[in-house]
Amino acid sequence: MRIAVYSHYFVPEIGAPSARIHDLGREWVAAGESVHVATCFPNHPTGRLYPGYRSRFYAHEVIDGIDVHRHWTYITPNKGFVKKTIGHVSLMPASWLAARRMPRPDVIIGTSPTFFAAIAAERVAAARGVPFVMEVRDLWPAVFVELGVLRNRALVRILERIELWLYRRAARVVTVTESFREDLIRRGVPPEKVVTIPNGANLSFWDARRDDGGLRDRLGLQGRFVALYIGAHGISQALRAVLAAAAALRDDPRVVILFVGEGAEKEQLVARAAAEKLDNVRFLDPVGKDEVKQFYAMADACLVPLRDIPLFDTFIPSKMFEMLAMARPVVASVRGEAAAILRDSGGALVVDPEDSAAIAAALRRLADDPALGERMGAAGRAFVAEHYGRTKLARRYLEVLREAQR
Repeated sequence: MRIAVYSHYFVPEIGAPSARIHDLGREWVAAGESVHVATCFPNHPTGRLYPGYRSRFYAHEVIDGIDVHRHWTYITPNKGFVKKTIGHVSLMPASWLAARRMPRPDVIIGTSPTFFAAIAAERVAAARGVPFVMEVRDLWPAVFVELGVLRNRALVRILERIELWLYRRAARVVTVTESFREDLIRRGVPPEKVVTIPNGANLSFWDARRDDGGLRDRLGLQGRFVALYIGAHGISQALRAVLAAAAALRDDPRVVILFVGEGAEKEQLVARAAAEKLDNVRFLDPVGKDEVKQFYAMADACLVPLRDIPLFDTFIPSKMFEMLAMARPVVASVRGEAAAILRDSGGALVVDPEDSAAIAAALRRLADDPALGERMGAAGRAFVAEHYGRTKLARRYLEVLREAQR
C-alpha cells in the first residue's frame, strides 16, 4: 500500500504530531508499505530553521525509510496568531505541489491541526480519486474558542463548517482520544466512520534507562530531586500553576523544577520566576528527541499540566506515554480521559488542573519516598507496553487504512 501523509509537522521537529507520524510511518515501512510525507522545512517550536536545512522551494529526503517531501512555507516565531496562521495556510499550495512529486497513493491522510494540511490532503485525494482519511489530534476550532483566542462568532461558524465538511469528505476519521470520537458522533459523524487510534510510545526508543549521559552533572543538579516539564510553553499548559507550585516548594532545598522548551508564554514565565526570585526553577532551550530521552532519564518526576477548561477533559497529552515508557513517575494536573488513563497505569499522581498546592504536595511526596517513585515507574512502563506500544497501534491503523479503500 502507498500511503501519503500531509502534516505541518514532522521530524526532526519535536512534539506529538512529529513523533506520531514518524513512529507510525516507520512501523508501516517495516510492514512493507510505502510512506510519503508532505510537510514544510523543520522550524517548530522556535520558528527558526533547524541546523542543516535552508529555505528553498523543495527538498526531498528519506528518514527511516519514509520519503519526505518538503516545500517552502512562511516561517515565523510562535508569537502571533495571525502570523502563525499565515504560515499554516502557506502549507496548502506547498502540499499540492508536493503531490506532483509523489507516486499516486492508495490512501491519503490529512492530520489536523491544522485544518490547512487536512484541506490540502482532501483536495489532492479528490483530484487523484483516492480515499481521504482525516486524523483529528485536536478539536479545531473548539480549542481556540475555549482558550479565548477566537471570539469572532462569524469566523468560528465558518471554521466549524469547514471542520464538518472535512469529516463528511473523509472515508474514515481517526481520533486520538475516545472523547474526541464521542464529540464527533454527537455532532452527526456516523459512528462506523470514526475510529480511535490513541497516541503511544515507541518502547524500543523510550527504554526505561537511567543513564542521562552526564546531563545531571553538566547542569549542576547532583543530589537534587528534579521535577521536569518538557514541551510547549503555551496557553494550554497552565505553566503559571507550576511556577506557583515552585513558590510553595521554595523552602525545600531538595526540589528543583526544570522547564525545557519554547512557546508563546515562555518570556512571561521567565520574567515571573525572576520577579518572584524562584531559585528552585531553571529554564532551558528546546532540545532534540535524543536529548529529550536524556532529560527523562535524569528526571525524578515528570510534569503533565493542562489548563482548567472543560474541553481539556477530552485531551490526552501524548508526552505522558513517553514518560511512563521511560519508567518515570508522573505528576499530572489533568481531568477526564487523561486522568483516567494515568490512574489506571499506576504510574502517576493525578491532581486537579491548575491546583498548584496539590502539584507541590505530590512532588514533595515523591521526594520523601524514592521507593514510591520506583514502583510507579515500573507500573507505568508495564502499562504502556500492554496497551500503548506504537507497533500495536500502527497495525490497527493499517487495518483502518485498508477499510478506507473498500
